[in-house]
Amino acid sequence: MYGTAGPPWSRGWAQLPLASPPVTQLHDLTALEQAAAVRAGEVSPIELVRHALSRIEALDARLGAFITVTPERALSAAAAAERRVRDGGRLPPLLGVPTAIKDLTNTAGVRTTYGSRVTADHVPAVDDAVVTRLAAAGTISLGKTNTPEFGFPCYTDNDVVGPARCPWDPRLLAGGSSGGAAVAVAAGLVPFAQGSDGGGSIRIPASINGLVGLKPARGRVSNAPLGSETTGLVTSGPLARTVRDAAAMIDAMAGPELGDPSWAAPLPPGETFLAAADRAPGPLRIGVVPSSVSGVLQPEAAAALADAANLLADLGHGVEAAPDGLLGPEVMPAFEQVWALSAVTLPVPPDRVGELRPLTRELRARGLALSARDAMLALATLRSAARRFLRATATYDVLLAPVVTMTPRPVGWFDGDGDGAEDFERTKRYSAFPALYNVTGQPAISVPLHRTAEGLPMGSMLVGRPADELTLISLSAQLEAARPWAHRHPDVWGERAG
Repeated sequence: MYGTAGPPWSRGWAQLPLASPPVTQLHDLTALEQAAAVRAGEVSPIELVRHALSRIEALDARLGAFITVTPERALSAAAAAERRVRDGGRLPPLLGVPTAIKDLTNTAGVRTTYGSRVTADHVPAVDDAVVTRLAAAGTISLGKTNTPEFGFPCYTDNDVVGPARCPWDPRLLAGGSSGGAAVAVAAGLVPFAQGSDGGGSIRIPASINGLVGLKPARGRVSNAPLGSETTGLVTSGPLARTVRDAAAMIDAMAGPELGDPSWAAPLPPGETFLAAADRAPGPLRIGVVPSSVSGVLQPEAAAALADAANLLADLGHGVEAAPDGLLGPEVMPAFEQVWALSAVTLPVPPDRVGELRPLTRELRARGLALSARDAMLALATLRSAARRFLRATATYDVLLAPVVTMTPRPVGWFDGDGDGAEDFERTKRYSAFPALYNVTGQPAISVPLHRTAEGLPMGSMLVGRPADELTLISLSAQLEAARPWAHRHPDVWGERAG
């Protein structure tokens, strides 16, 4: 990215050693620990940003976490944060903490490719609201993370920079569509990162990379000013190493903007998502959802689900099988049609359609072939199915379900034959569970409880009542305390940059 000599801002400076083992490098600190160290004057925002940038330069060529890195902007923001610390006064809660923005999210003045070579030179004029909110909370973006073309598949690969690879085994895909964000966090490039989720795109890479990935409730995080609200499926959310970091990030991201069509119920006065991570959830009634309409669990995924259910029971929760067969055969075809609708309005000139990847072309063709009546019927079918599902599961405080049906897939597994239709079929089988909760709008979180026989992470999904992220965060923090995971890192974590 910068050549063999490295970027000019990374040459000749020493990493800051910390005295308290086992913390030996700045990236060993969580996001909240980094923020506390900045406020206490123990580390400067510039030191944090330089450390993160040097790791990106040294490690990312083999990981594919970033599409665009913005060192000058990041160091300028770090210098401004440093001045705020020196000047004193009230500081934002996450001042000086490095992060990154998914390349499907608009950033004013910074290239936003949407993972496509067709839009590889696109530079938005405005920030999405979530970018503005994260900056207001004091975070410093280092650039734009890797995403598949227009975010359609459940893995991350594109014609701009290639695949995002799982740091635990770079032969494997990191998941998608927030794959680059997950790699950046799992490899210790940033402590947390923004992702977005329209059918599992936060939870899938969180599961694969051993992270916490929270899809908030519909309307909790604004898609303003340009985000399409037609399907109601997509929302931004955090990927983080710990539940507390994820909660702090959603505190920064949450809140409606004027004109939003959906607003999640606000938190009670004085309440925060971070506070929920610091209290016990109490005994809960948990329903296990073991089957879906488009995929069958392989043994390792079934073992992960059983392991999570057993741990929840050991913690005193009532765990039982949720009713099966709640979704009729009409739901998956309707979802496919709605998903294809998202491809109809892609910013692709007609003479460049042939440059799109096979899956994108397939979905675009399907969307354009729909009549207005078919499109409206598909949306209505999903709305009706969501209402039935919510009513049928209303007696549960939380649902437990798999995130993915299989272990991580190797690079090329989905699209190696160049057949867009087959790519979509494999995507549906692999990610059979998460999309339901984009349809219902419920909050859902992936927590990294399980390890495969090969030592790879495999997450489990907890789903809350509508607009009830608080219970999910509290329960996830209880699980983290019972079976800690933040100390587990891929080998690349320990590599020193520079």
